[in-house]
Amino acid sequence: MRVQITVIAIAVMLVGGKNLEAIADSQSPTQDGSSGIVTPEATIHIREYAKYGDYIGVTSGDNQTLEFSQKVVKDIQIRFINDKGKLLDDKGQPIKGRTQTDFIIGLLKLKPGQVFREDLLQADLQRLRKLESFNQVNVDREEDVSSINIIYKIKERGFPSLILGGGNNDDVGLYGRVGYKDANISGINDKLDTTVQISSKDVQFNGQFTSRYRPGEPNRLGYSIRGFRSRNISGTFNEDIRLSNGNKVREGRFGGSVGLLGAFDEWDTSVALNYTRISLRDQEYNVAQVDRLGSPLSVSGTGIDDLFTVSFAVSRDQRDRKDNPTQGSILTLSTEQAIPIGLGNISSNRLQGDYIQYLPVSWIGNGRPTDNPEMLAINLQIGTTIGDFPPADAFNIGGLDSVRGYGYGKVASGRSYGLASLEYRFPILQSIGGVLFTDLASDFGSSETVLGEPGVLRDKPGSGFGYGLGLRVKSSFGLIRGDLGISNQGEVRFEVTTGQRF
Repeated sequence: MRVQITVIAIAVMLVGGKNLEAIADSQSPTQDGSSGIVTPEATIHIREYAKYGDYIGVTSGDNQTLEFSQKVVKDIQIRFINDKGKLLDDKGQPIKGRTQTDFIIGLLKLKPGQVFREDLLQADLQRLRKLESFNQVNVDREEDVSSINIIYKIKERGFPSLILGGGNNDDVGLYGRVGYKDANISGINDKLDTTVQISSKDVQFNGQFTSRYRPGEPNRLGYSIRGFRSRNISGTFNEDIRLSNGNKVREGRFGGSVGLLGAFDEWDTSVALNYTRISLRDQEYNVAQVDRLGSPLSVSGTGIDDLFTVSFAVSRDQRDRKDNPTQGSILTLSTEQAIPIGLGNISSNRLQGDYIQYLPVSWIGNGRPTDNPEMLAINLQIGTTIGDFPPADAFNIGGLDSVRGYGYGKVASGRSYGLASLEYRFPILQSIGGVLFTDLASDFGSSETVLGEPGVLRDKPGSGFGYGLGLRVKSSFGLIRGDLGISNQGEVRFEVTTGQRF
């Protein structure tokens, strides 16, 4: 059994339906002039409105008429609550939130002056709950005969946060790590997420700033900027076949991207220009051109490949919330076209699809809300690459975020892949949940088409499945995941990380 645990010390707290428009011009041309009386010819409109209005009276007879009143949204209020669910602090003052009120109202489809619709209210609630800066969003209503006030009660997450950690691995030895994250910069949900890792051998970093598209500002596109430098044991060229000097193959990546973000109907979109330099190196970080068998490690033959790409992605997110959702789905489709510039002169297209469905069930529970709700979670992935590509950029199957029970990249390194995962998640205690899971994946026989056939030479099976059980623990710095996986080849692995598998 291989146990892989990273110990992190935390220094906390620097502190469904369509997009329906409001009903307008609802008077039927067959009305008799009285705004409250509608003749049978307008019945189709009455039924549509009646779901959201109150019937005042009904008269019978051949000329049946219906009189009804619709409630109009009079006001929308935004109120913040603290960790105790209170609207006022110890001094009796209203809780002040970081998020700008105008920003929140700009995200809403249901506005003051519109006819109240329950479906629009629920869609607005779902939209707010998916914001990373919000931990909890609820709504109250104040109604009279003709109008309604909507009051949102919002509990914000504790941003910004500082994460300190460290550890030891057989690649860089002892290392220290510091991370900074804020998902609500300037109170408009701009996000900065950075991590820096320092060791005696190198410095690694990953930083990204994102200013999202705002529905309330349709003429403004969102954008993102990212820079990164990483070094890891290669998942494609793993330890089964090493370099001629006996070292494992290290894979270094350096680069960045600039993207534009927008939305179309219910689809989020992004277009980005990306650059990545991939280098294969030994333990002393000297560039390596071939492995011990003389197989090439790069398209260029130098041990270094450049990838200049233009990527496009669309995503439809129908989850009830972004963090640990309880129901809904998310579909993501992407394509990435490599431009033949730089070392390797690479031209290829990478296509991927990812679908996740969350299905609430009540097999052992009573429906009582917990931090780990009972559900079935299903994940389907598929991908392929057309044209030449660096072997280090193959689809590596296996690992804690792929087929559990296998090590990273131990199932296959292919041109194409398919992956299916099923989890049954269930509550144990309020903040502790359990998971039964199974993962199945295949490269569809495509490993033979990868330059140098690294997966074939390393006897990767090309397909495999794993199953097991895990624990989920909600903590002050996120969800902790521990999974005990068993592969179909009998390997047993226990690994600990953060966040759900999907």
